[in-house]
Amino acid sequence: MSIDTLLTGGIVRPLAGERAVVDSIALAGDRIAWVGDLADAPDDVRRAARNVDLAGRTVLPGFVDAHNHVRLGSDAACAQLAGAETLDEVARRLRDWCAANPGEGWVEGEGYGYAGLEDGAHPTAAMLDAIVADRPAAVFSYDVHTLWLNTAGLEALGVTAADQPFGTAELDDRGRPTGFVADFAVKGLARAGMRALKERGLPWASTDRQYERLLTSLDLAVASGITTVVEPQNSPDDLALFERARDEGRLGPRLVLAMFHPPTTTDADRAEFKALASTYADDRIRVGPLKLYIDDVVEPHTAALHEPYANEPDTRGRTYYDPAVFADLVTRLDAEGFQLFVHATGDRGITTVLDAVEAARTANGPRDARHQVVHVECLRRSDLPRFAELGVVACMQPRHASPEIAGPGHAWAEAVGEARWHQAWPLRSLQEHGAVLAFSSDWNVAEMEPMVGVQCAVTRAPLDGGTPWQPEEAVTVDEAIRGYTLGSATSVHLEHDRGTLEPGKLADLVVLDRDPYDVPPGELAGVAVHETWVAGERMHRA
Repeated sequence: MSIDTLLTGGIVRPLAGERAVVDSIALAGDRIAWVGDLADAPDDVRRAARNVDLAGRTVLPGFVDAHNHVRLGSDAACAQLAGAETLDEVARRLRDWCAANPGEGWVEGEGYGYAGLEDGAHPTAAMLDAIVADRPAAVFSYDVHTLWLNTAGLEALGVTAADQPFGTAELDDRGRPTGFVADFAVKGLARAGMRALKERGLPWASTDRQYERLLTSLDLAVASGITTVVEPQNSPDDLALFERARDEGRLGPRLVLAMFHPPTTTDADRAEFKALASTYADDRIRVGPLKLYIDDVVEPHTAALHEPYANEPDTRGRTYYDPAVFADLVTRLDAEGFQLFVHATGDRGITTVLDAVEAARTANGPRDARHQVVHVECLRRSDLPRFAELGVVACMQPRHASPEIAGPGHAWAEAVGEARWHQAWPLRSLQEHGAVLAFSSDWNVAEMEPMVGVQCAVTRAPLDGGTPWQPEEAVTVDEAIRGYTLGSATSVHLEHDRGTLEPGKLADLVVLDRDPYDVPPGELAGVAVHETWVAGERMHRA
């Protein structure tokens, strides 16, 4: 075997084997050939064609982001509203964008955090008209689950009734659209929804804008040390974007693509998904899992809770399926061999998913399906052991649990109420009950960089310091890093060639400027990616 590259003189953490730390790793082609201390290296390793001096830096397995919307991404053409805490600040940023872009036909904004509203109220067209009246405007919430339109935007998109191909428009007591559109993630990001948005002229939905977002996200992933991305929600229409990126040499990280299975999915659609899984089955682009939703999100009270919302006691949210119907669907998809990613944020939504998986196992017998509950934001304590018992993966985003995003005084915490705060993102409790934890960013809902998520998982405190929220649910540095490497690889049946640094596995690794195991917890987010290697090639260097 010819050794192509020897990286030596640093701290190599394989996350496997008996030794926690060695100083070197050797690569042959696209695989890892050897891991150990240079003093013990065989002759062929010492004769490597290329030597890379790590200069004391730390090597980890490449990060595997288990839930990253690289296709959706962040759009530089939109007004950026992340961090705007008041309606006045939202208005200032939109007006500034309008002044800088006077010739644009649409005003589009992203990152709106339900700011400036009381008691769970929804934004209205009238509010947006007061900011933008001369042209249509569309504002996406930070989680891309809702859309906020002004009057001209409602007219441009033809919104006159509740049921729209891209969402559910809220109506006032006279049956007129208010400007708030829910269910956007379920309908607007689906095949029919995106086609409708394109046809009705929303610039954000155009193919060119989608491709630019994808390229930006792929570049950011590699710069963040991410060597495999699980893109959790796509239609067959979207595969051309990934193919184009590969053809143009822009596909940095490896991709696992889940096909979206909305309630309208047909037998023909499922047959198409099966065919695509056979077509896209290499180690660069793989199609396989299915994405479903059982509920929506907490902030606008559309996640399904067992008990009513604290600040809207006449609702418990809703599930997209009757529980019995969902159990039948999961049983059928499980029997057909699909792996399922199910979005569930509310405790009743999560229970409904676990009940459905249990029904499937009873009907079909146990198999190594590794169905996922994605997000697990508010979990009833009695459901903690069921993840391990049913072989269900908890795919979670530690950054979402940060107190400056979801904690006291913010929309998430106020909606569920203090009596349920102990149920918020229970990382430690799930791990102690034997669940597989797969960590992810949920980009662009939160920052993509894995070390940001590692810090949040370890501290449960604001990113810039301060009082932790639910600190008993924090995990260790090692546990957090494993969640972003081996845990996420395991979650998509890829632990045989990713997630640890072992001979024979893919040569995907990240070189960090410092050893995160020897950094104060509050400084973990500042640990920088120096290099990213995919398939034995350096794809990024700081």
